[in-house]
This record gives sequence, structure tokens and C-alpha cells, in this order.
Amino acid sequence: MEAAFLDIHYWKLLLSQPISVLKQEAVRLDSLDPWFSLFLFLLASAVMIWRLGALEKKGFEGTALGTLIMPYASGFSNLAFAFILGTSGGSGSLVLENCLVNNTTNLTLIIGLSTLCWTLVVIPSSPKKSRKGALRTARVNHLSLLLSLVALFFFTGTLWALAGDGAIDFSDGLVLVGMFFFWQLFQVFDVLKDNVIRKRTLPKSIVFDFFTILATGVAVYYSIDRLVAWVPREGSGFLVFDNLGWLTGLLMVFPNALVALYYAWARRADIVFSSQIGDGHICIPMCVGIFALFKPIEIPGFFNLSIGIVLAAGFLLFLFLVFLGRLPKAAGLLLTGAYGLFIYQGLIS
Repeated sequence: MEAAFLDIHYWKLLLSQPISVLKQEAVRLDSLDPWFSLFLFLLASAVMIWRLGALEKKGFEGTALGTLIMPYASGFSNLAFAFILGTSGGSGSLVLENCLVNNTTNLTLIIGLSTLCWTLVVIPSSPKKSRKGALRTARVNHLSLLLSLVALFFFTGTLWALAGDGAIDFSDGLVLVGMFFFWQLFQVFDVLKDNVIRKRTLPKSIVFDFFTILATGVAVYYSIDRLVAWVPREGSGFLVFDNLGWLTGLLMVFPNALVALYYAWARRADIVFSSQIGDGHICIPMCVGIFALFKPIEIPGFFNLSIGIVLAAGFLLFLFLVFLGRLPKAAGLLLTGAYGLFIYQGLIS
């Protein structure tokens, strides 16, 4: 029976059936959860990343790809989770947990492991041996990457300041969402400006890419909605609704890891860094702000620890990129250890 769900002819036949038959098939899908929803989530995320990666050759290059495009591939599930809980009256603490877990994992574990597996070099250590055009591109990407880190400090610091009264309310949500859209508009105009300078126009095939991305986004939203509904509302152990923020935060790290490990292997350190930092922009401020528009968010107990780790990891990356233009393996080991501390203090302890 499970193999039938992977057959395209099965779906064509299914869509031609009356509503009663469709309801019966929905029940059959429910019996396969959480595996069906997990498979759909991972498949849709992989296809979305594949088509977003193709955009690099169509006018979205380097750090712009990591800051403006890739975060929507790896962070769309976080947006879907925030919107689903916001419209269903869920707990804002779960959304904040999801975003903090996701951000902390991106900046510590994923970048740390990528550094330990491959050398992440943004600026070549021997500029004289590099081609002039390649060196110029590397320096431009380096500056854009540092700007993304500054935006990370600004967004995270703003969230920390707004949470000083113990909650994130509607007006705070407007501020967070507004900041995110301003940042994205800045990135869009920067890409358009670069295309004008290079006398390059966006190809018509980009329409297919965006249509595919939209379809996979719907699939991601559907799979997240099913997974949220599947998690038990009551019970003991870790796999319960009260831990949904941690569960989804850890699950939604997989698309981020796929992006980072692929581009680390491809020796594109600028995209590795910018994609993880950009995914942080999706979570903070966008996801937190979206939920706050529906319902105030109460601040969880490990909030200050997570904010501190995010800022410290960002500051460490900033220092190494400014002075070395790369991240050494010792720093990757330190970041991985910081993630272990975060898991122990926030989850185990």
C-alpha cells in the first residue's frame, strides 16, 4: 500500500474519484503518519532547494542567493509552522522555541560541522594566486556577508529589547515584520542594481522555477499541518504537544543542513554562511512577528540563554571573517560544543 503513494498514476486516478473516495484515502494517509508527512516534508524541501539553487545561474548569485533566496527554502517550514499555530490559536512560546532552536542550531551545529568537514574560506589566503575577477567577487561577497551578520545582531537585539516586558504583542509583531520586509526589499534592489551594472536581465524560465517553488511551498505547509495535528496533545515523554517547539525546531534543521553541507562541499563558503544567517532572519524577526500579529507570545525560560548563544556565535563568525576571511576548524569545534551546551541547558536540564 505504501508504494502506491509514490506512483504518479495512483494520484491521477485518485483525483478523478468522487469526494467520498477522497475522504477514504485521507483516512488511509492518516494511518501512515508521521512517516508520510515526514517524507512529504523532506521531498518538498529538497525539490524547493533544487530549484532555488538553479536561480543562482539566472541572476541571483553568491551572497544574494544565500541571503535572499535560500532562506525561503530552508525557512519556509518555520513560516508555515508560525502561521498554522497563529491561525489555530496555538501557544506563542512554541513558535519562539521553534525559532530559537532553529537559529541556534544554524549558527552553531550546522556551521560548526560544515567547518569540521570542509574548509570554509570566503577570502583566499593567497590573493596573488587568485584570478582578479574571482578575487573581486569574493571581496564583494565578503562585505555582503558581514552586512548580513550586522543585520542578525540588529534583529536579535531588537527582539531581546521588545521581550523586556515579558511578552511580544501585536505592536511588537508589526515592528518585527516591518524590519524583515525592509531588509528583503533592500536585498531585492541590490540584486536589480547588480543586474543593471552587468547589463543582464532575468530569463523567462524563472517563471517555471517560481511556480515549482510555490507548489513545493504548499506541500511543505500541508506536511507541517499534518505533523502538528499528529503530535499527541497529552501524555508523557518528549513526543508530546508541549515540546512541539523543540520537535519542529530540530526537524526543520534538515533543509538548512542540506543547503550548508552541499555548498560546503562545492567550496561556496559565502553561501554556507549567508544561508544560515539568512534563515535566522526568517525566524527572527519574521516568524516571531507573524505569530505576534495573531496572539501575544510569552517569553520562555531559556530565552536569554538562546539569545546569548546566537549573538555570541554571530560575533565569533564576524571576528574570524573580518580578520581571517575564513572560519578555522578550531572555531567549528567551539561552535559545535556551544550547541551541546544549549541542548543540555534548554532541553535535558
